[in-house]
Amino acid sequence: MKPPLSKLGHRRELIRQFTPNWFTMTMGTGIVALALGRTSELLPILWNLGATLWVINIALFLLFVSMYCARWIFFFDGAKRIFHHSVMCMFFGAIPMGLATIINGFLVFGIPLIGERAISIAFSLWWLDAAMALICGLLIPFFMFTRHDHSLQSMTAVWLLPIVAAEVTAASGGLLISHMNAGSSATQILFISYSLWGFSVLPALAVLVILFLRMVLHKLPGRDMAASSWLSIGPIGTGALGLLLLGTQAQRILISPDLISVGIVAHGFGILGATILLGYGFWWLVIAILTTLRYLRDGLPFNMGWWAFTFPIGVYSLATLSLADSTGIQWLYYFGYAFVSMLIFFWYVVMGSTLRGAYHGNVFFSPCISDGTGLQLPSKSEKQKVNL
Repeated sequence: MKPPLSKLGHRRELIRQFTPNWFTMTMGTGIVALALGRTSELLPILWNLGATLWVINIALFLLFVSMYCARWIFFFDGAKRIFHHSVMCMFFGAIPMGLATIINGFLVFGIPLIGERAISIAFSLWWLDAAMALICGLLIPFFMFTRHDHSLQSMTAVWLLPIVAAEVTAASGGLLISHMNAGSSATQILFISYSLWGFSVLPALAVLVILFLRMVLHKLPGRDMAASSWLSIGPIGTGALGLLLLGTQAQRILISPDLISVGIVAHGFGILGATILLGYGFWWLVIAILTTLRYLRDGLPFNMGWWAFTFPIGVYSLATLSLADSTGIQWLYYFGYAFVSMLIFFWYVVMGSTLRGAYHGNVFFSPCISDGTGLQLPSKSEKQKVNL
C-alpha cells in the first residue's frame, strides 16, 4: 500500500501546492450544516449533526487559512502567480463565501451553544466578510480585464465565483438582522445588504446570459470543468434567499413613519422576486442535471471542482424552504426537502473522494506553477538555488 501523500513527493508540497479552491470545501460543508439545522424539525438529531459539521467546518477554515498564509510566506514567488491565472484566481471568492457559512452557523448553532456572544461574533465577522466580498467582486474582474487571457470558448460558470460572494454576504446580513432589535445598526446592515445584493446579483445574471451564449456556440466545457455547470444555480438561489430574508426583516426593522411603506414593499418584492428567481434557477438546475448525466456516460474524473455540486444546490434548497415559509405552499416544502437530500448525497460522495485524494496527495495541485503540461515550474528562489 502506498504511503500517505505519496504522489506529492515531499510534505512541503502540501503548502506549495495549496490553492484557494480548497475553500469550496468549507462552502459545501458549511451549507450542509445549515441545511441540517434548517430541517431539524423533521428529526431533532439533524440539529446535532449540523452543529457538529459547523464546528468541523470552523476547524477546516482555520486550517486552510493557515496553509494558504504559509504558502505566501514560504513560497511567495509561486503564490503570487495566481493573479495571472485565469481560472484559479476566480476561487478567491470562495474564501468569503466559506466564512459566510460559519457566520450563519454562529446564528443557527452558536446561540444555543454559547449564548448571546455568538451574535457579537457574527456581527464582527460579517463586516470582515463584506469587505472581502467587495474586494473580490471588484479586484478579480479588474484582473480579468487587464491581466488574464480569456475567450468566449474557454468561459465557464467559474466566472461567477468572485462576483457571487457579495450576495452571499447580503443573505447572511438578512439572517444577522433577524437577531437584532430595530434601530440604526440593523437599518444600516439592511441597506448595505441590499446594496451588496445589487452589487452581485445583477452582474451575475449578466454572466449567465454570456454563459448561455457560450454553450450555444461552443457546446459544453471539457470534462475537467463538468461540475462547473452547477455553479449557475448559486447566484440565483442565493439571490432568492437574500430577497426573502431581507424582505422579512425590512418589514420588521423599518418602523419609522417615512420607511414603513418601504418595508411593506420590500417584503412583497422579496416573495415575488424570489419566486421568479427560483423559477429561473429551476431551468439551470435541470440543465445542470442533464449536463452531468451526459458527462457520466463518458466518465467523470474527480477533481476539487466537484465541490460545485454542493453549495449551489444548498442555497437553492434553503431558498425553496424559505419561500415555503413565506407563502405556506406545502409542495414547496417537499421540493425543498428533496433538494436537501440531493445536497447531502452530493456532499457525502464529494467529501469521500476528497479525503481519499488528500490521503494520496493527488488533489494538491497548483496550476499557477505549471507550464500547462502538468510539469511544475520552479519559483524564482528555487532557480537561484539551482544556479548556486
